[in-house]
Amino acid sequence: MKGNRRITIAGSAASVLAAGTVAAAAIAAPAQVAAPAAKRLVGTVGPGFTITLTSGGAAVKHLRAGTYDVVVRDRSPIHNFDLAGPGVRRKTDVAKTGTTVWKVTLKPGLYRFVCDPHKQFMKGSFTVS
Repeated sequence: MKGNRRITIAGSAASVLAAGTVAAAAIAAPAQVAAPAAKRLVGTVGPGFTITLTSGGAAVKHLRAGTYDVVVRDRSPIHNFDLAGPGVRRKTDVAKTGTTVWKVTLKPGLYRFVCDPHKQFMKGSFTVS
């Protein structure tokens, strides 16, 4: 029995030693935190006489300040998507179509998006705080 006790004690000591090593490694290893992903907005212009800016499928009316990826879907060669506000001025070419992605940092204020050739009726706006 003494032999069995020694094995058990030795086995317990090995378990404690292994657990201590794992705990020490966990403490020593720096935590790796992924950078937060930029929020995604979708701007669409055309193919008819429409222009929209959405987030998660809903029209954007108000956003928090921060960095956003703006996916612009320009679906007509007679329109463009022009986004302007505090520190931001980005636009697509009127004659070109396709999808482009802008990374923008939105600061508090009023932002407007328009189709330049049809800005009288193809327009929208949102606020950032």
